[in-house]
Amino acid sequence: MLTLWAKTSGTWINILLVILGTLSGLLLRNRLSSKMQTIITQAVGLTPIFIGISMAQALSGASVSGVEGVIWALLALVFGGLLGEWWQLEARLVSLGDWIKSRVKGGNRFTEGFVAASLLFCIGPMTILGSLNNGLLNDDTILVVKSTMDGLVSIALTGTYGIGVGFSVVPILLYQGGLSLIAGTLAQSVPNPDSDPTVLLITGTGGIMILGLGFNLLDASKIRIASFIPALVLGPIIGWIATLILS
Repeated sequence: MLTLWAKTSGTWINILLVILGTLSGLLLRNRLSSKMQTIITQAVGLTPIFIGISMAQALSGASVSGVEGVIWALLALVFGGLLGEWWQLEARLVSLGDWIKSRVKGGNRFTEGFVAASLLFCIGPMTILGSLNNGLLNDDTILVVKSTMDGLVSIALTGTYGIGVGFSVVPILLYQGGLSLIAGTLAQSVPNPDSDPTVLLITGTGGIMILGLGFNLLDASKIRIASFIPALVLGPIIGWIATLILS
């Protein structure tokens, strides 16, 4: 029987490194010129674009019933986005950020930083697969790598948005830690992440969302990324229904 620490060690390491990254960003924030801060912001925006493109390529292996994965991802994003707007997920996440901001007296861009960091740190295959490995096998390797990346990115994000980035540890704890804890109940149903179309579809859809987040960070657009969160669940459901109908 794995202990609580064994199941969630990667999440606590992730939280620690994000906090350290935030504190480092706050220390460096006033010591950098506006041009340097702009460069850092652009670097932070470009990195999710690269990560998103890399993840989205998984859709090439997510064919279901002879239909390309990108089609299923498109359907998942459309219907998931509609559900997200109906449930007002973006507004609720912003409201949560504003509520925390009012309690800690955060700066003007507190909520923006909280939302951007929460989405960036919680969406992606490393979060899902790392949490499953941690909870099932006591292996936090994937989450330690992810934590290091998140810590470095949080330095740059904090330089732009302020302390709101650090409060992304709340959704990290709830989502990533929760997934690690329930991983034991999923032991018999976790497929091979390298070849299973369901996992590839989730990865590719998440990649498109992270790509949009990168555009937001670059101020190239204002995509309501949080509204697309249901797409991560709808994708596999749509693929499963298609298999029943088309097979």
